Amino acid sequence: MPKYYSHETAIIDSGALIGEGTKIWHFSHIMENCTIGKYCNLGQNVVVSPKVVLGNNVKVQNNVSIYSGVNCEDDVFLGPSMVFTNIINPRSAVVRRDQYIETLVKKGASIGANATIICGNIIGSYSLIGAGSVITKHVPDYALIIGNPGKHVGWVSEYGHRLYFKDDIAICPESEQQYQFKNEVVKRIK
Repeated sequence: MPKYYSHETAIIDSGALIGEGTKIWHFSHIMENCTIGKYCNLGQNVVVSPKVVLGNNVKVQNNVSIYSGVNCEDDVFLGPSMVFTNIINPRSAVVRRDQYIETLVKKGASIGANATIICGNIIGSYSLIGAGSVITKHVPDYALIIGNPGKHVGWVSEYGHRLYFKDDIAICPESEQQYQFKNEVVKRIK
C-alpha cells in the first residue's frame, strides 16, 4: 500500500517516485521517471512529466503541467493554470525532445495564477511571481515580479510580504524576520 494518497481518477505510471504524505487529486497524470517529494499536494488536472523533480511540500494548484526539464525545490507554490515551457522555438513538425531547456524554481518561490515561465530561467528562492506575469529572464532571490514581460518591482519576505528598506534593513510585518539589502542582493539576517 502506497504511503501517499491518489484519487481514483488519477493515473500514476510505473516508475514514478512519490514521497510519503503526498496527495494527488482528480484527473492528474504522474508519468514514469519523475520524482515527487514528501507532503506535496497536486491539485486537479495536474501533469508531471518524466524527469521532473519536485522537492518536499510543493503545492501544485489545478490545471498545471510540469514538463520535462523543470525542477522545483522544497516549499514551492505553483498557482492555478500557470505554465512552464521547455522549448524556446516549438514546431509541430520538428521533434526537439532531446533539446529541452531546464528551468529551476528555488526553495520557497511562489508563482501566481496564469503566469508563464519561459524555459531556461532560474526563479530565485522566496521570490513571488505575480498572477499573469511572463518570466523571460532569471529572477533574484526574494524578488517581486509582475507584468508582461515580468518587471522587478520590489522585494518580499519569506512570508510573502512586501519589504520596505530603511538604511538597507527591512522587517517582515508577520514574522519579524530581518532582511538586508546590499549590493543589489537581499538576504535574511535574523
